[in-house]
Amino acid sequence: MTPEQLAEVLGEPPVPEGTWEREAVYISAAALRRGVPPASLAARVSGEVLDNGFLRIVVDVPGTLVDSVEPLDVPEDPWPDFPRTWANPGFVVRYAHARAAAVQRWARDLGVPAEPFHPELLADPRDRAVLRLLAELPGRRLSRSPGWEPYLVRLATAYHDAHELAPAVPMGDDPPAPVHTARVRLAAAVLKVLPGPERL
Repeated sequence: MTPEQLAEVLGEPPVPEGTWEREAVYISAAALRRGVPPASLAARVSGEVLDNGFLRIVVDVPGTLVDSVEPLDVPEDPWPDFPRTWANPGFVVRYAHARAAAVQRWARDLGVPAEPFHPELLADPRDRAVLRLLAELPGRRLSRSPGWEPYLVRLATAYHDAHELAPAVPMGDDPPAPVHTARVRLAAAVLKVLPGPERL
């Protein structure tokens, strides 16, 4: 289930927990807040009830959430354009946006097919780190203090790692593979969230 689907059942977005490197876990206090038996909600989301009444929900294929990511309308970019170094959070965020945009162009040029999308192939720890941060979006959108600036830097940093160490396009003479299709889709989700130019 995607965060949005879980939120529909729970009545509020669940909170992603841990790194998601091996297991995609959400925690929710929805049953306690709504005053309903935790077991009834747990059964609807295939979760378990913890001793404190919270629900623990494991998602088998977290990659399914990429298609539910909606564009983020954040306040105006707060960072200066220069210096264009890793010490400038604005550069980190804008460059990640530009890299995600470049992936879309390269994928078209290299013939990476848009379909079929196999979300289960987003299994590399770097892919999972990006998914873990994207899973925060529904909850942050509803928060009175969403903390967009540090969140965007964290997402951009995770995406830089994925871009460099889990490439979204074939390298050298390698042909396109299904994992490339999945990673191009992940880059498209990141592109919707991070502000920045198409080229930098």
